[in-house]
Amino acid sequence: MSGILAELPLWVLAAAGGFTLLAGFVKGAVGFGMPMLMISGLATVLPAEVALAALILPTVVTNVFQSLRQGWRAAWQAIIAFRVYLIVLLITLSASAQLVNVLSQQALFIVIGVPVVGFSIMQLVGWTPTLHPKNRTRDEGLIAAVAGFFGGMSGVWGPPTVAYLTAIHTPKTEQMRVQGVLYGLGAVALVVAHTRSGVINAQTLPLSAAMLLPALAGMVVGGWFHDRMPQAAFKRVTLVVLVLAGLNLLRRGLMG
Repeated sequence: MSGILAELPLWVLAAAGGFTLLAGFVKGAVGFGMPMLMISGLATVLPAEVALAALILPTVVTNVFQSLRQGWRAAWQAIIAFRVYLIVLLITLSASAQLVNVLSQQALFIVIGVPVVGFSIMQLVGWTPTLHPKNRTRDEGLIAAVAGFFGGMSGVWGPPTVAYLTAIHTPKTEQMRVQGVLYGLGAVALVVAHTRSGVINAQTLPLSAAMLLPALAGMVVGGWFHDRMPQAAFKRVTLVVLVLAGLNLLRRGLMG
Protein backbone atom coordinates (compact mmCIF):
# COMPACT_ATOMS: atom_id res chain seq x y z
CA MET A 1 0.00 0.00 0.00
CA SER A 2 1.12 3.54 -0.63
CA GLY A 3 0.13 7.15 -0.12
CA ILE A 4 -2.79 7.99 2.15
CA LEU A 5 -4.04 4.40 1.85
CA ALA A 6 -1.07 3.13 3.88
CA GLU A 7 -1.70 5.67 6.65
CA LEU A 8 -5.40 5.05 7.24
CA PRO A 9 -6.58 2.95 10.23
CA LEU A 10 -8.28 -0.33 9.35
CA TRP A 11 -11.65 0.87 10.64
CA VAL A 12 -11.53 3.89 8.31
CA LEU A 13 -10.81 1.65 5.32
CA ALA A 14 -13.64 -0.70 6.34
CA ALA A 15 -16.06 2.22 6.70
CA ALA A 16 -14.99 3.65 3.33
CA GLY A 17 -15.48 0.25 1.69
CA GLY A 18 -18.93 -0.08 3.25
CA PHE A 19 -20.03 3.34 2.03
CA THR A 20 -18.72 2.52 -1.44
CA LEU A 21 -20.49 -0.87 -1.50
CA LEU A 22 -23.81 0.83 -0.69
CA ALA A 23 -23.19 3.50 -3.32
CA GLY A 24 -22.46 0.80 -5.90
CA PHE A 25 -25.69 -1.01 -5.06
CA VAL A 26 -27.79 2.14 -5.52
CA LYS A 27 -26.03 2.90 -8.80
CA GLY A 28 -26.68 -0.61 -10.08
CA ALA A 29 -30.36 -0.32 -9.18
CA VAL A 30 -31.20 3.17 -10.47
CA GLY A 31 -28.14 4.23 -12.50
CA PHE A 32 -26.93 7.15 -10.39
CA GLY A 33 -26.17 8.28 -6.87
CA MET A 34 -22.65 6.90 -6.45
CA PRO A 35 -20.77 10.23 -6.15
CA MET A 36 -23.43 11.67 -3.83
CA LEU A 37 -23.47 8.67 -1.52
CA MET A 38 -19.71 8.21 -1.57
CA ILE A 39 -18.87 11.85 -0.87
CA SER A 40 -21.48 11.95 1.90
CA GLY A 41 -20.21 8.79 3.57
CA LEU A 42 -16.49 9.14 2.97
CA ALA A 43 -16.45 12.75 4.17
CA THR A 44 -17.49 11.53 7.62
CA VAL A 45 -14.23 9.57 7.99
CA LEU A 46 -11.88 11.37 5.56
CA PRO A 47 -10.96 14.97 4.73
CA ALA A 48 -13.25 16.43 2.05
CA GLU A 49 -10.62 16.60 -0.70
CA VAL A 50 -9.47 13.02 0.00
CA ALA A 51 -13.10 11.83 -0.12
CA LEU A 52 -13.55 13.58 -3.47
CA ALA A 53 -10.40 11.93 -4.84
CA ALA A 54 -11.50 8.49 -3.58
CA LEU A 55 -14.76 8.51 -5.54
CA ILE A 56 -13.29 9.40 -8.94
CA LEU A 57 -11.93 6.04 -10.18
CA PRO A 58 -15.00 4.04 -9.01
CA THR A 59 -17.21 6.61 -10.75
CA VAL A 60 -15.30 6.27 -14.04
CA VAL A 61 -15.15 2.47 -14.07
CA THR A 62 -18.74 1.78 -12.99
CA ASN A 63 -20.06 4.21 -15.58
CA VAL A 64 -18.07 2.49 -18.32
CA PHE A 65 -19.70 -0.82 -17.35
CA GLN A 66 -23.13 0.80 -17.18
CA SER A 67 -22.85 2.55 -20.56
CA LEU A 68 -21.64 -0.59 -22.36
CA ARG A 69 -24.18 -3.00 -20.87
CA GLN A 70 -26.08 -3.14 -24.20
CA GLY A 71 -22.92 -2.90 -26.31
CA TRP A 72 -20.84 -0.11 -27.79
CA ARG A 73 -23.30 0.64 -30.63
CA ALA A 74 -26.07 1.46 -28.16
CA ALA A 75 -23.63 3.60 -26.17
CA TRP A 76 -22.63 5.48 -29.34
CA GLN A 77 -26.28 6.11 -30.19
CA ALA A 78 -26.74 7.61 -26.72
CA ILE A 79 -23.77 9.92 -27.31
CA ILE A 80 -25.25 11.11 -30.63
CA ALA A 81 -28.73 11.59 -29.18
CA PHE A 82 -27.50 13.63 -26.19
CA ARG A 83 -24.48 15.28 -27.79
CA VAL A 84 -25.54 18.81 -26.84
CA TYR A 85 -25.91 17.85 -23.19
CA LEU A 86 -22.58 16.04 -23.24
CA ILE A 87 -20.59 18.84 -24.86
CA VAL A 88 -21.93 21.55 -22.55
CA LEU A 89 -21.50 19.31 -19.49
CA LEU A 90 -17.85 18.55 -20.26
CA ILE A 91 -16.95 22.19 -20.92
CA THR A 92 -18.58 23.59 -17.78
CA LEU A 93 -17.43 20.70 -15.58
CA SER A 94 -13.79 21.08 -16.64
CA ALA A 95 -13.86 24.84 -16.15
CA SER A 96 -15.58 24.88 -12.76
CA ALA A 97 -13.32 22.15 -11.31
CA GLN A 98 -10.60 24.77 -11.05
CA LEU A 99 -12.79 26.67 -8.54
CA VAL A 100 -12.95 23.76 -6.09
CA ASN A 101 -10.86 25.59 -3.50
CA VAL A 102 -12.48 29.00 -4.05
CA LEU A 103 -16.26 28.78 -3.57
CA SER A 104 -18.20 27.54 -0.54
CA GLN A 105 -19.26 23.91 -0.92
CA GLN A 106 -22.02 24.43 1.66
CA ALA A 107 -23.68 27.04 -0.55
CA LEU A 108 -23.33 24.78 -3.58
CA PHE A 109 -25.03 21.86 -1.84
CA ILE A 110 -27.99 24.04 -0.86
CA VAL A 111 -28.38 25.44 -4.37
CA ILE A 112 -28.36 21.90 -5.83
CA GLY A 113 -30.50 20.33 -3.11
CA VAL A 114 -33.48 22.73 -3.08
CA PRO A 115 -34.60 22.29 -6.73
CA VAL A 116 -33.85 18.55 -6.71
CA VAL A 117 -36.06 17.93 -3.67
CA GLY A 118 -38.80 20.21 -4.98
CA PHE A 119 -38.84 18.65 -8.45
CA SER A 120 -38.82 15.08 -7.15
CA ILE A 121 -41.61 15.61 -4.61
CA MET A 122 -43.81 17.27 -7.24
CA GLN A 123 -43.21 14.30 -9.55
CA LEU A 124 -44.07 11.83 -6.80
CA VAL A 125 -47.41 13.55 -6.12
CA GLY A 126 -48.34 13.49 -9.79
CA TRP A 127 -47.03 16.71 -11.38
CA THR A 128 -45.50 16.16 -14.80
CA PRO A 129 -43.36 18.91 -16.37
CA THR A 130 -43.75 19.64 -20.07
CA LEU A 131 -40.59 20.09 -22.11
CA HIS A 132 -41.38 20.75 -25.75
CA PRO A 133 -39.26 18.86 -28.31
CA LYS A 134 -38.69 22.07 -30.29
CA ASN A 135 -36.84 23.51 -27.27
CA ARG A 136 -34.72 20.41 -26.63
CA THR A 137 -31.40 21.99 -27.60
CA ARG A 138 -32.02 24.97 -25.33
CA ASP A 139 -33.26 22.83 -22.42
CA GLU A 140 -30.38 20.37 -22.70
CA GLY A 141 -27.82 23.14 -22.87
CA LEU A 142 -29.17 24.99 -19.82
CA ILE A 143 -29.53 21.90 -17.63
CA ALA A 144 -26.14 20.55 -18.69
CA ALA A 145 -24.51 23.88 -17.86
CA VAL A 146 -26.01 23.81 -14.36
CA ALA A 147 -25.00 20.15 -13.85
CA GLY A 148 -21.45 20.74 -15.07
CA PHE A 149 -20.90 23.93 -13.09
CA PHE A 150 -21.80 22.33 -9.77
CA GLY A 151 -20.34 18.95 -10.69
CA GLY A 152 -16.86 20.29 -11.26
CA MET A 153 -16.70 21.79 -7.79
CA SER A 154 -18.56 19.14 -5.80
CA GLY A 155 -18.20 15.90 -7.80
CA VAL A 156 -22.01 15.74 -7.95
CA TRP A 157 -23.72 16.32 -11.29
CA GLY A 158 -26.27 13.52 -11.25
CA PRO A 159 -29.44 15.14 -9.86
CA PRO A 160 -29.99 17.72 -12.66
CA THR A 161 -29.23 15.04 -15.25
CA VAL A 162 -31.63 12.48 -13.76
CA ALA A 163 -34.29 15.16 -13.33
CA TYR A 164 -34.03 16.04 -17.02
CA LEU A 165 -34.13 12.41 -18.22
CA THR A 166 -37.13 11.76 -15.97
CA ALA A 167 -38.91 14.87 -17.23
CA ILE A 168 -38.63 13.74 -20.88
CA HIS A 169 -39.91 10.25 -19.93
CA THR A 170 -36.81 8.32 -20.96
CA PRO A 171 -37.43 4.52 -20.93
CA LYS A 172 -35.74 2.60 -18.12
CA THR A 173 -33.08 0.77 -20.13
CA GLU A 174 -32.23 3.81 -22.22
CA GLN A 175 -32.05 6.04 -19.15
CA MET A 176 -29.55 3.71 -17.49
CA ARG A 177 -27.41 3.66 -20.65
CA VAL A 178 -27.57 7.44 -21.18
CA GLN A 179 -26.70 8.07 -17.54
CA GLY A 180 -23.71 5.74 -17.85
CA VAL A 181 -22.45 7.53 -20.96
CA LEU A 182 -22.96 11.05 -19.59
CA TYR A 183 -21.54 10.29 -16.16
CA GLY A 184 -18.68 8.19 -17.52
CA LEU A 185 -17.38 10.82 -19.91
CA GLY A 186 -18.00 13.49 -17.30
CA ALA A 187 -16.00 11.47 -14.79
CA VAL A 188 -13.09 11.18 -17.23
CA ALA A 189 -13.15 14.96 -17.59
CA LEU A 190 -13.23 15.20 -13.79
CA VAL A 191 -10.11 13.02 -13.52
CA VAL A 192 -8.25 15.33 -15.90
CA ALA A 193 -9.53 18.47 -14.20
CA HIS A 194 -8.70 17.31 -10.68
CA THR A 195 -5.29 16.08 -11.75
CA ARG A 196 -4.69 19.70 -12.67
CA SER A 197 -6.30 21.01 -9.46
CA GLY A 198 -4.17 18.66 -7.32
CA VAL A 199 -7.03 16.64 -5.79
CA ILE A 200 -5.89 13.51 -7.66
CA ASN A 201 -2.21 12.81 -7.01
CA ALA A 202 0.20 10.03 -6.06
CA GLN A 203 -1.03 10.14 -2.46
CA THR A 204 -4.77 9.85 -3.14
CA LEU A 205 -4.82 7.63 -6.27
CA PRO A 206 -4.18 4.30 -4.44
CA LEU A 207 -7.15 4.93 -2.15
CA SER A 208 -9.41 5.61 -5.13
CA ALA A 209 -8.20 2.37 -6.76
CA ALA A 210 -8.92 0.44 -3.55
CA MET A 211 -12.57 1.53 -3.71
CA LEU A 212 -13.07 -0.16 -7.11
CA LEU A 213 -13.81 -3.64 -5.74
CA PRO A 214 -16.63 -2.69 -3.33
CA ALA A 215 -18.07 -0.31 -5.95
CA LEU A 216 -18.26 -3.03 -8.61
CA ALA A 217 -19.56 -5.66 -6.17
CA GLY A 218 -22.37 -3.36 -5.08
CA MET A 219 -23.21 -2.51 -8.67
CA VAL A 220 -23.60 -6.17 -9.64
CA VAL A 221 -26.10 -6.79 -6.83
CA GLY A 222 -27.95 -3.55 -7.61
CA GLY A 223 -28.14 -4.50 -11.28
CA TRP A 224 -29.92 -7.72 -10.34
CA PHE A 225 -32.63 -5.68 -8.60
CA HIS A 226 -32.83 -3.22 -11.52
CA ASP A 227 -33.53 -5.97 -14.07
CA ARG A 228 -36.58 -7.05 -12.06
CA MET A 229 -38.16 -3.60 -11.68
CA PRO A 230 -40.98 -2.50 -14.06
CA GLN A 231 -40.79 0.99 -15.63
CA ALA A 232 -43.26 2.59 -13.18
CA ALA A 233 -41.44 1.19 -10.17
CA PHE A 234 -38.09 2.30 -11.60
CA LYS A 235 -39.32 5.88 -12.00
CA ARG A 236 -40.74 5.98 -8.47
CA VAL A 237 -37.58 4.50 -6.92
CA THR A 238 -35.48 6.97 -8.92
CA LEU A 239 -37.52 9.90 -7.59
CA VAL A 240 -37.33 8.61 -4.01
CA VAL A 241 -33.54 8.31 -4.30
CA LEU A 242 -33.44 11.85 -5.73
CA VAL A 243 -35.42 13.18 -2.75
CA LEU A 244 -33.08 11.46 -0.29
CA ALA A 245 -30.03 12.66 -2.20
CA GLY A 246 -31.37 16.21 -2.29
CA LEU A 247 -32.17 16.18 1.44
CA ASN A 248 -28.68 14.93 2.14
CA LEU A 249 -27.22 17.77 0.08
CA LEU A 250 -29.30 20.24 2.08
CA ARG A 251 -28.11 18.65 5.33
CA ARG A 252 -24.50 19.01 4.25
CA GLY A 253 -25.07 22.57 3.14
CA LEU A 254 -26.81 23.64 6.35
CA MET A 255 -24.84 21.59 8.89
CA GLY A 256 -21.47 21.29 7.15
